[in-house]
Amino acid sequence: MTTSVPLVRPDNLHLAGGHSVRAVFESQQTTALRWRLSTVGQRIARIRKLRDAVLAAAPALRIAAAADFRKPEAEVNLTEIFTVVSEANMAIRRLKRWMKPTRVGFSPLMAGTRGSIEYQPRGRCLIIAPWNYPVNLSFCPLVLALAAGNTAIIKPSEMTPNLAAEMQKIIDESFPSDEVAMFQGESDVAQALLDLPFDHIFFTGAPALGKVVMAAAARHLTSVTLELGGKSPTIIDASADLKAAAHNVCWSKFMNNGQTCIAPDHLFVHDSVADEFLDLVRERLAEVFGKDDDARFRSPDLARIVNARHTSRVRRLLDDARARGATVVVGGDVREEHCYVSPTVLEGVPADAAILQEEIFGPLLPVIRFDELDAVIDRINGGDKPLALYVWGKDRARIRRVLDRTSSGGACVNNTVVQALHPLLPFGGVNYSGLGSTHGEFGFRAFSHARAIADTRVGMVHLFFPPYTARVKRIIEMTLRWLT
Repeated sequence: MTTSVPLVRPDNLHLAGGHSVRAVFESQQTTALRWRLSTVGQRIARIRKLRDAVLAAAPALRIAAAADFRKPEAEVNLTEIFTVVSEANMAIRRLKRWMKPTRVGFSPLMAGTRGSIEYQPRGRCLIIAPWNYPVNLSFCPLVLALAAGNTAIIKPSEMTPNLAAEMQKIIDESFPSDEVAMFQGESDVAQALLDLPFDHIFFTGAPALGKVVMAAAARHLTSVTLELGGKSPTIIDASADLKAAAHNVCWSKFMNNGQTCIAPDHLFVHDSVADEFLDLVRERLAEVFGKDDDARFRSPDLARIVNARHTSRVRRLLDDARARGATVVVGGDVREEHCYVSPTVLEGVPADAAILQEEIFGPLLPVIRFDELDAVIDRINGGDKPLALYVWGKDRARIRRVLDRTSSGGACVNNTVVQALHPLLPFGGVNYSGLGSTHGEFGFRAFSHARAIADTRVGMVHLFFPPYTARVKRIIEMTLRWLT
């Protein structure tokens, strides 16, 4: 005998205050229509309200992040609170310029018509955020949605419940639900939201889930911004400043215990400098996190893996690599009961190992030695386009060769991850690693519709109207010759 499972519908799911998903969604339609006429000052006021609420909640957010996965206070400040405040301040300073209609140039065929582009709010927006940087990846898109004049519903991850609870307080105290609302829950809540005809969906998460979101959006022809991930390679060339590279990689890879979509996923290190580079990595890890397994386990500067399931997944990648002959250069300590995996560097990983096929999203760093740069470029091009690519070296011609012959969402030269911190650069992936861009003006545009306005003062197009007499045909032929 089979048991039927009740269909989860948007009107069956409720906020803490008793409002259903559908009721909130429908209530935001009236607000969205009204907000089409919102002024710069009104939008800035909403952004300020969110920014100030995040700053006021900072102590509670730090406590919640520690409770969820022992995220260090400094990392909460840098990667969660600072990023939201920075995005908000950028929008406050530049929103008037972003909203200003853009005049387009003169076209001979359009003599007498003035062309411009006006940026309209898309309307009701859905923001689905992941667990690794919950505050950042919920509220930075929200800042940009508000800047563009939209309402929003946020779905945070259920894997960081303490942070989600504090974020819920921020939203509930800052906005009525017909402006901004947050729904917590698991996949049934996400599915109920995806069943609704939002005007735009902003999703951050794994590529596999990005495909689900895009398929759901296609049912309503909803526009999407997909911030996904992938395996971001890092090249340490022979001419690199090895100490700077080692220190930087140890920071960016093991921040948040490797649970960062733009973290270096694997390293290609030139064989002539590989031994020296690995020695520098060992030294740096000892300096920062401790000289042995127990010291690293006790380090206050290492977050934990978010839950037991993900810890088991990371351990499986490590065990598979070892079983296939990989050597642990440093680390390798796993304590599943504590959701702990130490910063681990591996060498001799065969190409068919799972760790080189799947996105790692944990503190495991495979190192691959190389002699020929072209072989590395071919290997990068043989996989999915990554979210980020990093190259270290002083030979500008070789660096240019890497940048010209590869494709990635973003790239850094002699640095890592800072492309996501630069407020004037677009952040986003390409193909498998994402669709669309965010941050600053690019995020404002993502949440806006660029509406073409053709304002005719003196009409000329009537010269081409039928019936196509000899005179009209001559005008068309003369125009064609003139254009060519």
